[in-house]
This record gives sequence, C-alpha cells and structure tokens, in this order.
Amino acid sequence: MKVFVITSSRADFGLLKNLAIGLKNIKKFNIKLIASGSHFYNKFGNTFDEINNSGLKIYKKMKFRFSNDDQTSISKILSSSVTKTSKILKKDPPDLVVVLGDRYEIMGSVIAAHVCRIPIAHIHGGEVTHGVIDDAFRHSITKMSNIHFVSNETYKKRIIQLGESPKNIFVVGGLGIDGISKTKFIKKNELEKKFNIKFKKNNFLVTYHPETINKNLAFKQIKILLNSLAKLKDTSLIFTKPGADTESIIITKEIKRFIKRKKNMYFFNSLGQQNFLSVLKIVDGMIGNSSSGLLEMPYFKKGTINIGSRQSGRLLSKSVINIDMKKNQILKAVSKILSKKFNKKIKTLKNPYGSPGASNRIIKILKKINLNKIKEKRFFDIQVS
Repeated sequence: MKVFVITSSRADFGLLKNLAIGLKNIKKFNIKLIASGSHFYNKFGNTFDEINNSGLKIYKKMKFRFSNDDQTSISKILSSSVTKTSKILKKDPPDLVVVLGDRYEIMGSVIAAHVCRIPIAHIHGGEVTHGVIDDAFRHSITKMSNIHFVSNETYKKRIIQLGESPKNIFVVGGLGIDGISKTKFIKKNELEKKFNIKFKKNNFLVTYHPETINKNLAFKQIKILLNSLAKLKDTSLIFTKPGADTESIIITKEIKRFIKRKKNMYFFNSLGQQNFLSVLKIVDGMIGNSSSGLLEMPYFKKGTINIGSRQSGRLLSKSVINIDMKKNQILKAVSKILSKKFNKKIKTLKNPYGSPGASNRIIKILKKINLNKIKEKRFFDIQVS
C-alpha cells in the first residue's frame, strides 16, 4: 500500500512522526512523506531539519511564499497547496493520503486528494476550537476523508453527527501522548547549555497564537499578557513562536521587543520536538493558548493556563485553567499553578486523550482496511428528535 503522509508544520509533524516511522518499518506499506507549509522557512525555525533528523526522507517539498500574515496571503497559500498537491498526485498517485488536524495548507492538499479520488485518512478530527478559522477547515477535511482516527469517544460522536459512517471511525487516543512516551528527554543542565538559557525557581513555557476568528485583537491581547508576565519574580519565561496565522507577526514582534535586555526571558522560532517536550517536563506549567497545553502538558501532571477562546470547545483535563485575557486572572492562575494544593490535586487526574499507543493502533487498523470498500462515501443519517 503506497501511503503519502503530508505534514505542514512543526505541530503536526511532532504528532505524525512516530506513525510514519512505524509504517515505514512494515513491508506492507510504502511510505512517502510530503512536507509543505512553514517547514522550509527560517522565521518558523526551518523545521524540515526535524524531519531529516528523524530518519525519514522527504519525498516531495511544497514551498509557499509567506509574504504576509493577512487573509489574502493565506488564501493564496491554500490555493497553491491545491495546485501543487494535484501535480504530485497526478504524477505518482498513492493508495492512501494520511493527514492530521486543521491547517489551511492541509486543507488544500485534502481538496486535491478528494478531487483525484484518492482515499484520505484524517487524524484528530471531530475536535472543536471556537476561536480560530481552522475549526471550519477541520470539519471540512473530515467531510472529504474516508477513514477517521479520533482521540476520544466524544469526537467520534461528533463525526457521526457530521454524517460519517461509524464503521470508518476509530477511537485510538491522542498522538501527542504517543510521541511523549517514545521521547528520550534531555536533562536540565544540557538544555541550559544547548540553548544558553537559565532555569530559575519558577519556570514557564509561553506560546500564544492569534485568535483568528476575531480580527485586529492580537496587539491588545499580547500586550496584556506580556505586561502581566512582567510582574513575575524569580521566574524564567521561554517563549516559542506562534504558528503561521493572521496577525502572528504582530505577536512575534511584541514578544521580541518585550524580552530585549531582560534576563531569564528567551524566544525561539522552534525548539524541535525532543527539546520542546524536555522543556515541558522541566517547567512548572504552560501559559498561552497552544493545543500543546491541552494535549501534551497533562501527561506531565503539570498545569496549563489556557487564555481566551482559541481552544474553546476542546475536551480538557482538570490540570487546565481557563481564563480571559485579563491581568488579574493571569496572575491568579500563575499562583494557583505553583500552589502545592493544585499540584497534589492533578497528580491523579485522567487524561481525556487516552494512553500511549495511538500510532500502533492506527497501524493495526490500516493493515486490515479494505480501501476499495471505503472509496465510495455516503452520508450517514442520524435520527433527530
């Protein structure tokens, strides 16, 4: 079975990596990796290096021009993704395309695969993020996909609600947890030396993305967050760059301005998955609105301060503290995360995204799947009272 695995960013590759490696090691599968999106740009950390270091080879590269972070630029990239993917699929059609998540670059590739009548397997569908336009992309990808690998029973029900047959929906758990369980963590002193950072008494990783469903709020929101964090004492803050969304340039610019000439504050375009997870293991918590705070951080039994509406609608562990973008709420949440009472409480919490092993579960299903039976899709009707 010839399988194309398509990755568009550091975020989805970190989740797809172990699955792709697992498929590569099985004779039944001929795996080809297509890399697109922000992987090839210095301002996003040249994350194609992460692919090369994993032992996987990039079969095809789809490079886009990130000239700006406005709606027009993103629409052009989506359109280019359709065109470039179509050319690849026409020249070398696979038996199956595997994608993850909700990015607009992935949406373009899925449109191309659907038009070419190539079956699509979609991972992490059925989830909801009310604060971003990606929410609609995710559900649209679901409607064009033939096989669905979801992280939770709740998400399976939502995909059935979208008209997908229960026979083609499989609850496998979250790939984020899977990746963590297979990671060899880097020690604290090694990270300090490698990245020229210094961990203090308290430490937080901060990743804040734009709420793309709302326009022209990024500047105001990031200023509130940074002014709040400036009040923290004896604390190291490790910032990672927001993804390639509208108004992400504004956020990046303000963070860089904020940390200039400040000790114990650091900014990275991308840490790489192994380094990123190693930092999560060390810090006291995560601040911002990244999905990593919801999917990966609970594995380490650490708290997450989830700000605003970007991730609104996702299933949450009780280690996640939801707040508005208000200074008093941010500082109160930081105090809570650092408290002994809170940390004792979350040590026994159950992660809603399951246990390690999602990659192996997906591989077992793909081994048995009959692609001829899933090519023809029909709308699955449910009874509505």
